[in-house]
Amino acid sequence: MGKDLSLYVHIPFCERKCLYCDFLSFNAEKSAMERYFRALENEIVRCAEDFEDYDVKSVFFGGGTPSFPDQDLICRMLQTLGERFKVAPNAEISIEVNPASAITDKLLAFKKAGFNRLSIGAQSLDDEELKRLGRLHDSRMFYETYENAVAAGFDNVNVDIMSALPGQSLTSYLETLSKITRLGPKHISAYSLIVEEGTPFSEMELDLPGEDEDRAMYHETKRILSESGYHRYEISNYALGADETYECYHNKVYWRRGNYLGLGLGASSMAGNIRWKNTGNLSEYIKTYTEKKDKECPSDQESFIPPAAEDIERLDEKAQMEEFMFLGLRLVKGVSMREFRRQFGKDIFSVYGDVIDRYIASGHLQVADEEGEVFLRLSDEGLDVSNTIMAEFLF
Repeated sequence: MGKDLSLYVHIPFCERKCLYCDFLSFNAEKSAMERYFRALENEIVRCAEDFEDYDVKSVFFGGGTPSFPDQDLICRMLQTLGERFKVAPNAEISIEVNPASAITDKLLAFKKAGFNRLSIGAQSLDDEELKRLGRLHDSRMFYETYENAVAAGFDNVNVDIMSALPGQSLTSYLETLSKITRLGPKHISAYSLIVEEGTPFSEMELDLPGEDEDRAMYHETKRILSESGYHRYEISNYALGADETYECYHNKVYWRRGNYLGLGLGASSMAGNIRWKNTGNLSEYIKTYTEKKDKECPSDQESFIPPAAEDIERLDEKAQMEEFMFLGLRLVKGVSMREFRRQFGKDIFSVYGDVIDRYIASGHLQVADEEGEVFLRLSDEGLDVSNTIMAEFLF
């Protein structure tokens, strides 16, 4: 394992679940939330012992809605992380907020606690579209949240927006996109709605945009954001400026297969080419981290895997190479051929030559030299059909 580490902290609580959401999130009584945060703090303390030699380069509080619980609970978790882990002085420390709960006092508390990057879930600035999504905020609340975040001292702000929504037209989507770019956030995440099985949307008759309109939204997003000074560095993510300054370091750790530790209910981790996730059962999670007993580790289990872990998977070389390709190709920069050789001791063409040659010939893949380093990347046409191409790198 390398010595860099990223931390993800899952806050599963929200006031009300949106109709499209398939994340592990729910409402809970105040007492249950307090028990959860006590357990989370205990997990942080336990896990920090196993990663004491690692330098934490990023922290991300996601959910759920991290701005929904009392801000003191959130800030105490960040303080505990800083006390127990070696968090780099320049670490990127992000928190997701919802305009319906990100009141001024909370934003000020988050900034004072050490959060330096804010991600606001706008999704749309059309109030009717927001209602159809089941969102609790309207466009006015979003603007207030954004202005208050800037006033609180947050310079690095991301805004999430969504396309292909029920009842959405190309015109209404472009209006949202135009309004967001005029604000000038440092980062924009632009996603197309996917109706996931098990969500309320999956059981509803939805008036979704047609395929042609959906693709028009996708292409117009690239064009408008480029013209507004944003560069695309990942399939759905755009950063202001021409360099990496405002790219989300934390998310790039996932796509580059770095070490990350997920803390909290259902949180996923990867370290030393071992993947696992915490239990998604709230009672079981709280019980695991509130019982006063030493952590037991089965003889065939790595010591750093926490007691609430399940679905433990040790990745063999084949799985590691597959992940290197289909995760790394999400990045516009692509995958480094030198890094592939360093990690696996093989030339990338000796493993994937047939697939690479075929898609280079079709114009969907390209080889590019950047300052002496050679990358394999998806072309613009390849990014349009990325899922199909990335699936080809699975043996």
